[in-house]
Amino acid sequence: MDKVIHNLDLHSKGIWFPITISIVLALIMFFVPKKHITWKELYATFGIIAFVTWLSDALIARTLDLIDLAEPKTAGLAEILVYTFVPSSLAILFINYYTYKNKWLLVLIFTIIASVMEWIMVQLGYLKYKGWNPFISIAVYIIAFGFLLPAHIKLLRT
Repeated sequence: MDKVIHNLDLHSKGIWFPITISIVLALIMFFVPKKHITWKELYATFGIIAFVTWLSDALIARTLDLIDLAEPKTAGLAEILVYTFVPSSLAILFINYYTYKNKWLLVLIFTIIASVMEWIMVQLGYLKYKGWNPFISIAVYIIAFGFLLPAHIKLLRT
């Protein structure tokens, strides 16, 4: 039992923020009124984005070793929650409010939200850059929100 508790990495610096933001975003995602997304689209988007996020983690954090979240050798509770719920919830919320007319405003808003969350995790010592930097993240967020998510929802709806 001690090993299980140790592997949850509950002693990491700044762990309260990723756990809190994961829970808050997941609750918002589930309970916000659905405007431009169906439950089937939500279900598909959640699974696809969570998969892509975990795949990205395997590449960026594990294989290329460009970032560390908390204890680098352990996938603790906060890391599991962050990779599973934060990108998926943000993607679903983005799609829920997405229209052709407000696309770039939403891209800006969600890029800022994601960047601020990342910055807070860095400031709290939970996220450490090792060859990565926030400008790369901003570019990734713009590509994800500006091009990949609109293409994803268009594909789901065809």
